Amino acid sequence: MVATEPSTGAPLHAVGDARGVRVHVEHLRRVFAMGMPVIDGLDLDIAAGSFVALLGPSGCGKSTLLRLVAGLDRPDGGTVTLEGAPRHARVAFVFQDAHLLPWRNVLENAALPLELSGVDGAARRGEARRALADVGLAEAMGKLPHELSGGMRMRVSLARALVTRPDLLLLDEPFAALDEMTRQRLDDQLRALWVRLGLTVIFVTHSVDEAAYLAERAVVFSARPARVVGDLALDLPRERNAALRTDAAFAKEARALRDALERGGA
Repeated sequence: MVATEPSTGAPLHAVGDARGVRVHVEHLRRVFAMGMPVIDGLDLDIAAGSFVALLGPSGCGKSTLLRLVAGLDRPDGGTVTLEGAPRHARVAFVFQDAHLLPWRNVLENAALPLELSGVDGAARRGEARRALADVGLAEAMGKLPHELSGGMRMRVSLARALVTRPDLLLLDEPFAALDEMTRQRLDDQLRALWVRLGLTVIFVTHSVDEAAYLAERAVVFSARPARVVGDLALDLPRERNAALRTDAAFAKEARALRDALERGGA
């Protein structure tokens, strides 16, 4: 059974037909306690269907920018516009902590956004099964969160974000707490999903290597208030695998990102 939009009855995206949205940020400003601007006059344009990594020193405003784009916070000035969706754009957010409900199994956790949107039980479970299969968890649907490894919990969180077939996927250091091998496997899965689904992805990370491996473009911010000190198109193959990490072209792109971070005061 195909899940539908609760308000219209229109089908949710089938596999492969997702379309990303353009993200246009203009003169964005956000001021926190004691008048300290975290973001001040930021302009940024992200093409529909692109994969963009955000890098910068701790506290420079990367996570704040994601929250403003997601509508989880309000700017003190400027605008964030999502363009290109044929309806109200679907936005999904993956945080550093998986935030799973401990009393719900994997399938029920993944289906939660559709449940909250009023999608009926059979439809939302069908979509959740599809999303879990996408992230390699088809055999773990009946497990509870405490039975999962850290990497598996993050995959459930990713499936929960994908279950509504978003136009825009925002990820705030989702794999930072994982060991290197698990992190690289999840990077591969995320990259493959982006290639297949065509949604817009904005990914915050402190890892230069992760940014270079995942993204088509990397935007590097200075210390607060965030200003763009590097905006680099990454000249790497669209199809990526573990061997790329030892390639000279990869090392060149990673070095350019490190140089930009140093210019920005990281």
